[in-house]
Amino acid sequence: MPELPDELRNRPPRAAGHEPTATLTLDAYLRVKSELEQLTTEGRPRVTEKIKAARELGDLSENAEYHAAKEEQGLMESKIRKLQHMLRDPEIVEAPEHSDEVASGMLVTIRPLDDDDDDTETYLLAEHAEEKAPGVRTVTTSSPLGLALMGSTAQQEITYEAPAGTVRYVVMDFEPFAG
Repeated sequence: MPELPDELRNRPPRAAGHEPTATLTLDAYLRVKSELEQLTTEGRPRVTEKIKAARELGDLSENAEYHAAKEEQGLMESKIRKLQHMLRDPEIVEAPEHSDEVASGMLVTIRPLDDDDDDTETYLLAEHAEEKAPGVRTVTTSSPLGLALMGSTAQQEITYEAPAGTVRYVVMDFEPFAG
């Protein structure tokens, strides 16, 4: 496993019966930590300025800019709390190096079976939506698609229930995401 940052290496052991606040690769941990830093050091002052400028426009009851800025602030603070919780006591895991079946931390390429379009789609299968890979979307292991992908193998057909009905794919390929 790569060298852990001091804040992870020097933390006290997790108390018996306590679950980790998140399961992340080291790369995902560092990315989430960086995003939290950006939101708290740049995002908060930016939104505060938006609110201040909107207040100066006059009557707040009919001030769309003010209400939009306040909503942005609320969403950002919610994200900050979520990221802080994830980083409080995460389990740091290694991305899988090789596997015969799809697991968390892998890039999975699938092709829809019910469309005339033969285009493939590639996703990062991850424990948390905050985990990212360049150029692909993230699907969580707890989502319907993520649950269907877990444990599948190459050329296997998978199905899951979506609001629009049953969706079918074939797993074309998968590989560990190294970050």
